[in-house]
Amino acid sequence: MPWTQSSAYVAGGCALAAVASVLATRAGAFKSDAAISGVVCILSLLLAIFVIYPIGRMLLAAFVDERGNWLIQTAAARFFSADIWGAGCITGSVRCGVAINSIALATLAGVGSTLFGFALALLAERGGRRLRGSLRVLSILPVVTPPFVIGLAIIILFGRTGIVTQLMSDWFGIARSRWIYGLPGVLLAQVVCFTPLAFLLISGALRLVSPTLEEAGQVLRGSPWHVFRTVTWPLVRPAIANAFLLGFVESLADFANPLVLSGNFEVLSTKIFFAIAGAQHDASRAAILAVTLLLLTVGVFALQQRWIGKASYTSVSGKGDSGLPATLPTGVKWGALALVLPWAALTVLSYGIILIGGVVKDIGRFDLTPSLQHFETGFGLSWGAGGLVFSGSAWNSLFTTLGVAAVAAPLTTALGLLGGYVVSRHAFKGRRAFEFLTMVNFAVPGTVIGVAYIVAFNVPPLEFTGTFAIIVLCLVFRNMPVGVRATVSALSQLDRSLDEASATLRASTSRTFARVILPLLRPAIIASLVFSFTHAITAVSAVIFLATAQHNLSTVYIAGRVEVGEYALAIAYSSVLIVIMLACVLLIQRFIGNAELGRRAVSTA
Repeated sequence: MPWTQSSAYVAGGCALAAVASVLATRAGAFKSDAAISGVVCILSLLLAIFVIYPIGRMLLAAFVDERGNWLIQTAAARFFSADIWGAGCITGSVRCGVAINSIALATLAGVGSTLFGFALALLAERGGRRLRGSLRVLSILPVVTPPFVIGLAIIILFGRTGIVTQLMSDWFGIARSRWIYGLPGVLLAQVVCFTPLAFLLISGALRLVSPTLEEAGQVLRGSPWHVFRTVTWPLVRPAIANAFLLGFVESLADFANPLVLSGNFEVLSTKIFFAIAGAQHDASRAAILAVTLLLLTVGVFALQQRWIGKASYTSVSGKGDSGLPATLPTGVKWGALALVLPWAALTVLSYGIILIGGVVKDIGRFDLTPSLQHFETGFGLSWGAGGLVFSGSAWNSLFTTLGVAAVAAPLTTALGLLGGYVVSRHAFKGRRAFEFLTMVNFAVPGTVIGVAYIVAFNVPPLEFTGTFAIIVLCLVFRNMPVGVRATVSALSQLDRSLDEASATLRASTSRTFARVILPLLRPAIIASLVFSFTHAITAVSAVIFLATAQHNLSTVYIAGRVEVGEYALAIAYSSVLIVIMLACVLLIQRFIGNAELGRRAVSTA
């Protein structure tokens, strides 16, 4: 089979990279550290094959027309066209360009999700045990939600015939409108969806802040607000910056929410999708838009690095650390509650719609007649000549999706941990380039990545199109940046003296990583596994072009139901996925556990 030959070529390339790493180590590169040399060489090769190569093939379309002629002279004019960079909405009544719309939306979504995620993390980690459990469960829900569902719930709630809209019209005489379609609706959906990602990153950083430092500030008679402002806040700056970066990039790459709610508000991700899959089918136009999106993300990454700077954020060292975390200042706690309560209320309402929608006849028309028809259509079972038959139309896509997620999640986490450890703990020539290489795949919308994989891997020597492998590879390298950033964020608070102490005892780099660093990275491992597993199940834009009849996926099935207006069946399928993902996330957390840093338990009094 072609894909087995392609796999052999990739394995052969990895073997050559391993040989090259040995030669580089003997030549004195990577400080003669064979483990780091091998990780960098092999990861660089894999990233070059499954990130740079397909994106490069796709971007060539920006300078080549359908006949193969070069269009270098007109590329600049198309890149700076008014429909991309136009600012007419600021100076007049004309619409802004798609890049301006995307920047505005991504900035608002990044700030909003980071702000709400920070408030959730403060209450979960420093607000007492009573709030911790409920906030953690509530914050996980949007992470395990399939695409389109939050958008559909918001439409059912706030659409022109939505439940809330009808109530506001009947009770207060507020005229019905379509305000939800456009920037407000997409922003609302994205903030609900992306806040848990910010929470996972920031809560892990807060958990690693040394209570000894906060206690020192209190001993010096610092007020709770002064300790929070001068000790706690500076130490979580890397996590804040990473949360904003991921929120910004997620917003740029988001496909499902704008597709459902954007209306006439055009953004880059949907514009690229329709340029490729729409009636125009202009691959060159899609490539120009992809270059625009890549430049935007690289710019945000540079600003993030400039804001964090080269300051030290270490708070966990080899010394004893058994203090109690500082309590939140009263004003900060009430401010966090004021932010969290509206988000929690909207989240509960949205999931109430999802849970009810699958067991009633038609939630969209407010027909609440109890019915299991939608579950029978998707997940029906029957007895045949050979025994139990999975007769429902959704079973095939569910089994394929779970298999893809089970394979992709651990691979993504392992590669992310190795990449983040190398970037954060070791200096070598080309480290900045290697770090950028690990993040670049997050800069491109999923629609472009899907098409790029088809273009690059549809012909020999690397022929993976139409196979199970291409879906796994796409998801692994698409989600790998989250594992890298989570690892870098956690390692920024672990003192290098831990590594040095292990090296003094003549432990190798691999042994130090496995026995010293890895146990302290459990929050980062959980964050990466949860994100990788849930996003492998909920991904749509990156895999919608890669799924086939044999290897259909849950999100592609749901997208088809949404497209034909079968909202109730889509919601019923989504509720099944939510239950499955919640169970798997809880098992991941229970199996891996939490990092224990030898601190005293907070009193519940």
